Amino acid sequence: MRSPIVETDPVSRPSLSPRSLRSAAQGFTLIELMIVVIVVGILAAVAYPNYTDHVRKSRRAAAKAEMVEYAQRAERHHTLNNSYASFTFGETSSTKINSPREGGTTMYAVTIVPTATAYTITAVPQGNQAKDKCGTLTLNQAGVKTPANSSSLTCW
Repeated sequence: MRSPIVETDPVSRPSLSPRSLRSAAQGFTLIELMIVVIVVGILAAVAYPNYTDHVRKSRRAAAKAEMVEYAQRAERHHTLNNSYASFTFGETSSTKINSPREGGTTMYAVTIVPTATAYTITAVPQGNQAKDKCGTLTLNQAGVKTPANSSSLTCW
């Protein structure tokens, strides 16, 4: 007489415990996905404005550096000619500060108004840079630096 074969192989015998059923069902629940979406949304809402503000600050720093360079050129011109009156940026009294990383997009339009004894260099923000809190920047022969928004002391 043969004895009945008892199956002892755990692989072939399915387990019906709750733990094994949960491990068999892989993936995420809708609640878990919604929590991740909410967390990512909160992070984006905080990070994006900070990022755009940082980009505007770096563009403003580039414009300030250009303005100081033009002021140095104007001073050299004054030293050689004893007058600012004929100073230009080249062939014109205006130029544009472009962003090479953004396809040459103009960030600031820079102009100079020279007289015999003084000059004023003005940088007017263009495009998306117009949202910068400092607005228009000016620099004169005395080294006075003023933003259009005088309440912001961090512009220069």
